[in-house]
Amino acid sequence: MSKRCDICGKGPMSGNKISHAHNLTRTRWMPNIKKLRIQDGKSSRQAYVCNRCLRSGKVTKAL
Repeated sequence: MSKRCDICGKGPMSGNKISHAHNLTRTRWMPNIKKLRIQDGKSSRQAYVCNRCLRSGKVTKAL
């Protein structure tokens, strides 16, 4: 499954997890990606869409 949104291009972010003892461990945060059938003009197609694009109304789900 793709880890990048087809609409906004949002992808994984990387950084450090910091413990209480301040030990640093590298980690990746993945976006909330869904595989959906979206309305593209009059036709529909499948796309990988992040949850933020879906909630904000940038994309409409196809029936």
